[in-house]
Amino acid sequence: MAAAASTMASQLQTSLASSLTTKLATPKGISGAPFRVLPSTRKSSFTIKAIQSEKPTYQVIQPLNGDPFIGSLETPITSSPLIAWYLSNLPAYRTAVSPLLRGIEVGLAHGYLLVGPFVMTGPLRNTDIKGPAGSLAAAGLVVILSLCLTIYGVSSFKEGEPSIAPSLTLTGRKKQPDPLQTAEGWAKFTGGFFFGGISGVIWAYFLLYVLDLPYYFK
Repeated sequence: MAAAASTMASQLQTSLASSLTTKLATPKGISGAPFRVLPSTRKSSFTIKAIQSEKPTYQVIQPLNGDPFIGSLETPITSSPLIAWYLSNLPAYRTAVSPLLRGIEVGLAHGYLLVGPFVMTGPLRNTDIKGPAGSLAAAGLVVILSLCLTIYGVSSFKEGEPSIAPSLTLTGRKKQPDPLQTAEGWAKFTGGFFFGGISGVIWAYFLLYVLDLPYYFK
């Protein structure tokens, strides 16, 4: 009996020691799962997400045609239908009209309007020849402007090259290239401007000093 009791006590002591050794060698966490001794192969990663508003912010000013590399912007004024209609009806942007006729129209307006300032503010404004002197001065300015247009056309366009005008409108609609932006088209525009400018000067002089209309600066 004593030997059996001694054997049972030694077995109990051995099992108790082994259990204590196991618990100390493999510590466990709060949840009861044992800690891993070897390093984990799992890579830690995290993602940063920007907080976006539910409704996107409306941008009043945007790049032209959505392209920030064009160097021009769309605003409520420049891209409005009324402004687009007004600009498309100016002679410089009326692509359906011949460059020669467009030049005549621009020249007529400039020649007709230049006579008044030269007559009223010229050096001979207090003499009897202020009308002819102012008209000649306006005609001289038309000649100078025509020469400037010629120089610009020679330096900007080459013979036989296609139009360099953009083929997109403000709304992104495709259109035919403007023939004005070529060497031939610009030459026609310059000739029309010279003819129209001289005609405008002659018409203004005819109204003021031939028909003798009662204008305020007479």
